[in-house]
Amino acid sequence: MASISRSDLVAALAQKADVSKSTADAVLSAFGDFLADSVSKGDKVSIPGIVSVERVSRAARTGRNPATGETINIPAGFGVKVSAGSRLKAAAK
Repeated sequence: MASISRSDLVAALAQKADVSKSTADAVLSAFGDFLADSVSKGDKVSIPGIVSVERVSRAARTGRNPATGETINIPAGFGVKVSAGSRLKAAAK
């Protein structure tokens, strides 16, 4: 299973969209910034059929330090939930 680097992703986007690599890189950066800003505000971002990303609340809980076995309190906070859309799920089959 291979992983795709940012430069490979930019090159593939540039080729698919028939734009320059610098344009594709700028769009990818802008999308990343937009996604981070939206999630930090609590907005859900959805690209139908592909993916949805949203901020979720995590309740306070107790955990255990695996090194010492000591019980620790983990404060409430936020996480990010990423859900695959139907086209993405179908492509993975």
